Amino acid sequence: MTRSKIKDAPKISRREATQTAIMRSVECLAAENGLENISIREILARAGQKNESALQYHFKNLSGLLAAIRHARAQEVAARRQQYLEVLLAQSPELNLRQICSVMVMPAFDLAKTTPGFKTYIQAFGHELMTADRELVEAHTRALGDSAFETGVLLQKALPHLDRATYHTRVEHAVRFVSAAMNQHAQQPRAFKGKSADIFVQNLIDALEGLLKAPVSAETRAAAEK
Repeated sequence: MTRSKIKDAPKISRREATQTAIMRSVECLAAENGLENISIREILARAGQKNESALQYHFKNLSGLLAAIRHARAQEVAARRQQYLEVLLAQSPELNLRQICSVMVMPAFDLAKTTPGFKTYIQAFGHELMTADRELVEAHTRALGDSAFETGVLLQKALPHLDRATYHTRVEHAVRFVSAAMNQHAQQPRAFKGKSADIFVQNLIDALEGLLKAPVSAETRAAAEK
């Protein structure tokens, strides 16, 4: 009998497995109780870690752990966003504003729809960008790497009526708005499932397009000139 060749799944080290377990435990606990209401002891217990120094060993401190979670999830979004861009740009080198807005929204939505762990992450961390300082919002964008840069180039081209300062302000508002909407949707009993989820995400893309393409009012121009 000839054994069929099966491609083995990539193996992860014990170190990587421990780090992932700790990161996922934070997401679950934060989704259940809020990020501000969890302790390091609870994190390690949920992750099955008996050694109380495990968090310090792998992440130095709680801030390092949270940064690692944000970065890892951003990498997932970046990879999915790059796939979206490649598909759309293969069809046409020129994308309209709604297509670009879909690139900004759909990768995270799809991940939450197909991956329970990513949905938990949005429940736990999705609210952060609503009230975060500009530095964290910018760090979030940088973590998306080339996909964010390429999307930004396309977006600037699609919004010629916005000067540089107004463009960056609108994008910051857009990031906060989308994060808030995703977080609120993630709390619903049937989040990211069925017709209601599809209606939600298409409405979100519509609203994002409206936010970005709105003309700059005389009042805004006057305020900027003071």
